[in-house]
Amino acid sequence: MHYAQLPAFPEDFLWGASTSAYQVEGAWDADGKGPSVQDVRTHFPEGTTDFKVAADHYHHVEEDVALMGEIGLKAYRFSIAWTRIVPDGDGEENAAGIAFYHRLIDAVIAQGITPIITMYHFDLPQALAERGGWANQATIDAFVRFAEILYREYGSKVRYWLTINEQNMLIMYGKMLGTTTLEGDAAQRDLYQQNHGMFLAQARAMIRCHELLPEAKIGPAPNVAYVYPASCAPEDVVAADDWNAVRNWLYTDLAARGEYNSLAWAYLVEKGWAPAIAEGDMEILAAAKPDFIAFNYYATQTVAAPSGDASDLRARGEDQQMVRGEVGVYKAVDNPNLPKNAFGWEIDPVGFRTTFRALWDRYRLPLLVTENGLGAFDELGEDGMVHDDYRIDYLQRHIEQIRLALADGVDVLGYCPWSAIDLISTHQGFSKRYGFIHVDRDEFDLKDLARSRKKSSYWYQEVIESRGARLDG
Repeated sequence: MHYAQLPAFPEDFLWGASTSAYQVEGAWDADGKGPSVQDVRTHFPEGTTDFKVAADHYHHVEEDVALMGEIGLKAYRFSIAWTRIVPDGDGEENAAGIAFYHRLIDAVIAQGITPIITMYHFDLPQALAERGGWANQATIDAFVRFAEILYREYGSKVRYWLTINEQNMLIMYGKMLGTTTLEGDAAQRDLYQQNHGMFLAQARAMIRCHELLPEAKIGPAPNVAYVYPASCAPEDVVAADDWNAVRNWLYTDLAARGEYNSLAWAYLVEKGWAPAIAEGDMEILAAAKPDFIAFNYYATQTVAAPSGDASDLRARGEDQQMVRGEVGVYKAVDNPNLPKNAFGWEIDPVGFRTTFRALWDRYRLPLLVTENGLGAFDELGEDGMVHDDYRIDYLQRHIEQIRLALADGVDVLGYCPWSAIDLISTHQGFSKRYGFIHVDRDEFDLKDLARSRKKSSYWYQEVIESRGARLDG
């Protein structure tokens, strides 16, 4: 639908940016921090660094937040490392870690920026992983206790809370992200039992948030990639519907409605991967009521009807933003209508609007974008600035679609693209950069870690100051 006049962005719209603890903080074992599953990883893509130093945000907090203030951010979405607060996951609290996040939150608020806290972003305490991870009731209980510590310490300062970042990625790419160490069907059964455990932990954390912080707002943060059929052939439409259910609606239905999506459950039963559900579990899931849905969006996916043989297994790539096929379920295909970035990811701003519509129509809950961005091999110009016009173009076209979603009647709380500052990509290390702020280091040469603003940060500053009216710069 075309509109004669588009609405303005709301005055309280949360123009922000995002990071995660293990990808930006560094200081992996400083001040009593315990090891997470990300800290002990030994198999990284060839030629990429680990997470031990990252952008060293831990030692540059005030400087980094001051730069965010210069940009004019209205919100900063970041995660808290569980192992800084409780080093082994369920033992003694670490006072130094608690103090660090007080310092970070206070610095953010002093700049007039709203903190948005993610409680879990891929970094399970290694001690809990060794005891079965999220499939173990003890991990569920430990997460709820961790959440209660966060509410106690930071609840008077923080209104917006996110439970688990990209739970669907933690399951669909469980080997890659450290969720399981098993193989084959055993890995899949383990992953979907852990998935059920995460849903219970999330539900209980949401319930406790509403009990302890009645003014706070809390929601899940899945990765949502709306799925297109490869053609209007009915079989392709069914395949797309199936994959939408397994990839997207399984996670949002359980968070928002407290029930398993029926198509996704049929898939789990057919595969032999359905989790064991204990008495009372579904009542807990039904009792949790999110205040909004946060979601990460990079692109849509396109699938065709399966052939039922090995030809279904074609993969468009090896990372979590690129679709790969599954025998008897769907076949991954390229979308000829979409360009790709340097890493093979399709770029679909219009699909962003479609995703907003689908989520709004399905749940009628406010929506908050917590990741969206363009990774690139940025280079400093002769003037010492990164002239990332390609990133400006990407973000501009996606923000235009948010405005159209607002015209469509969608309630959008804010936009927090990935990322506030250069950090380590899960798959391409430090070479693949997303930030508004440049960090002077290479893959293995830390250099001086100096910070500087990219051209995109000045463009985004104008966007924020104009409430989205000046997108052309």
